[in-house]
Amino acid sequence: MEYTKLPHTDIEVSKICLGTMTWGNQNTESEGHEQMDYALSQGVNFFDTAELYPVPATAETYSRTEKIIGNWFQKTGNRDKVVLATKIAGPGDYTAHIRTNGFSPSALKDAVNNSLKRLKTDYIDLYQLHWPERQTNTFGVRDYKHNPNDKWEDNFNEILHTLDEIIKAGKIRHIGLSNEKAWGTMRYLEESKINQLPRMKTIQNAYSLLNRVFEGDMAEISIREQIGLLAYSPMAFGVLSGKYVTGTAADNARLKLFPRFSRYSSEQSTKATKKYMELAAENNMSLAQMALAFVTQQPFVTSNIIGATNMSQLKENIDSIHVNLTEKILESIDEIHKMIPNPAP
Repeated sequence: MEYTKLPHTDIEVSKICLGTMTWGNQNTESEGHEQMDYALSQGVNFFDTAELYPVPATAETYSRTEKIIGNWFQKTGNRDKVVLATKIAGPGDYTAHIRTNGFSPSALKDAVNNSLKRLKTDYIDLYQLHWPERQTNTFGVRDYKHNPNDKWEDNFNEILHTLDEIIKAGKIRHIGLSNEKAWGTMRYLEESKINQLPRMKTIQNAYSLLNRVFEGDMAEISIREQIGLLAYSPMAFGVLSGKYVTGTAADNARLKLFPRFSRYSSEQSTKATKKYMELAAENNMSLAQMALAFVTQQPFVTSNIIGATNMSQLKENIDSIHVNLTEKILESIDEIHKMIPNPAP
């Protein structure tokens, strides 16, 4: 395994992070525990979760994933071996069953306390805001279109003050963003710098061969401001395994179970996937390992969040850490990207 540090901290994390959003829906508790056992044995010390997991978010399944992780900590005593990240859900119809008061002080404090109980720990290493409160172009929306009727009011300072209180109480160590844009990221960094408030250390956004929009503006912010990317969906919901192109996807594959997750299933995405499959085959590697190695090697990536629904997938994903893409392969990837840029923003 390879390791790096969370920016602006002395916390060492594996370049591969174990994602958990299928546990409690597509995966049972025992399967989640098996994945954590194996990941830890392979040197993966960084686990990422969220209060709304598993996905898709429903009132019935709310917080099951955190409970599964908490039970594993209690059973194994491995809490001190893991750098643990979780998130507070952003507002919207999708999460109205969780709360309706966004990132208010009471919401943040309640969310942290409830996550601590479910995770059976007294601290969270990295606490993230799952998506912005304001209306902006997230989750596959390509362009920003301003809504003058958006009722959101600037509360960056209030959020950081509340998180500062929670940090000083010893409940969380560091903070990060998720699904955030360039403007929001810089506003948080500006508030922390001007007012000596806690600094956002990481940003968790989608990044893959089919979605490189992070390179448009956020990559420069990430490098110059040292706010590391925790890349999610590096396999594009499994599309970059090639199984949907070849027709070998199992009946319990995510896009068969939840066809509404169509972000990576457009005609252009399929066309690009076929080209990446050919390139991987020409270089004697699986598409999955090429796709994951591409993400892990980026200079702005702190850790690559993998997710698996079975152990063979998990092993292949973790083994991608040993794959090093040559400059020639990277140039070939860029040629495909130029032909079909960001088909799944």
